[in-house]
Amino acid sequence: MSSAEGVTINQALSGIKVLDFTQIGAGPLIGMQLGDMGAEVIKVESPGGDIGRKLGPPWQEGESVVSMSFNRNKRSLSVDLKKSEGVALIKRMAAQADIVLESFRPGVMDKLGVGFAALQVINPGVIFGSVSAYGQTGPWRDKAGVDGIVQAVSGLMSNIGDANSPPMKVLVPAVDMVTGFISTSAVLAALRVRDATGHGQHLDFSLYNSALMLQLSAVASYLSSDELPLRTGTAAPYSAPNEAYPTKDGWIMIAAYHDDRWLALCDLLQKPALATHPDFATIPKRVANRDALMKELTVLLAHKTSFEWQELFEAADIICGPIADYNMVMQSPQLAHNGVIVDTHSSVAGLVRMPGFAAGDRDAQSRVRYGPPALGEHSCEVLAEFGFSQTEIDALLACGAVIQRA
Repeated sequence: MSSAEGVTINQALSGIKVLDFTQIGAGPLIGMQLGDMGAEVIKVESPGGDIGRKLGPPWQEGESVVSMSFNRNKRSLSVDLKKSEGVALIKRMAAQADIVLESFRPGVMDKLGVGFAALQVINPGVIFGSVSAYGQTGPWRDKAGVDGIVQAVSGLMSNIGDANSPPMKVLVPAVDMVTGFISTSAVLAALRVRDATGHGQHLDFSLYNSALMLQLSAVASYLSSDELPLRTGTAAPYSAPNEAYPTKDGWIMIAAYHDDRWLALCDLLQKPALATHPDFATIPKRVANRDALMKELTVLLAHKTSFEWQELFEAADIICGPIADYNMVMQSPQLAHNGVIVDTHSSVAGLVRMPGFAAGDRDAQSRVRYGPPALGEHSCEVLAEFGFSQTEIDALLACGAVIQRA
């Protein structure tokens, strides 16, 4: 593209072709974000489909809502890679591809004959991204792992909850999500390198590494102190007050740890003695005496509603927010203003609503070109675009190497 004038984010990757073999969460998120930025993403699936299609509830007309949430702006090609004809067609398509994404166990793509080494011979500029639990090398290379398991072994789960709770996980697939976000950045950087040098590369995306990156401040704190972090519930371990408190009708999160806001909070609560109390005068003191501080504040906050406190705190420039459930979130005027929720259309499930690609501006809806595809919905269409003749497509359908949804 000779000039960026007039190009929007949803057109930034126009002309980029992606073959997306990934399944479930982290990998499909990479492909979806590339599609949101304008790339043509082909979701390559076995005749049985992405494993993520089996995750539920909820279901919408038999389609997994979880799977659909990771797969807008893609078209589905169903190929049987156990057939030589299927392998041959992927190699032919890879010659035209800019990016190939996969999330099989390390070595599986090589065994199928469509790994990086094989495709690089065909297309030296191909960027090949491999998503796995622990990486393509190392002692855990061959271990299976998913979001919850990696939350456990990466230390993330040991930090969640309070001192008396059993082990807990982040209920959204946080490791999958952060892996997808980090990996998309790496793919974009690799595209930049490819454009400058003509050379592609093999990118190693590990859920384990991403989980550690997610815990940047916590891991750095441990490496500095050799002290295991305490589980502090909603509280930040490095500041106070910075946690959730019960109110008359719910809970409110308060971040009043900066000295000026701490003083403002004590003034608003008409408790100036708290501000100068030797146990609470500084952030380190408030962190060390968090339990005592929480007892004091809990009593003071119990007699007003969350909304009443929010109005008072915001007027005093005290950072706060009620703990909202999704019913409240969907009624938020900021959500409506930002246009985060987008409408997509599935040929099977109908209208499917989800958060869109909302980075950079409020034009998320314009980035939805394709709804989440049904398995094999676009097989013939995609092959034709990659230069296969109708005779060749008919032969691939006849031998079962390609499946087209009726």
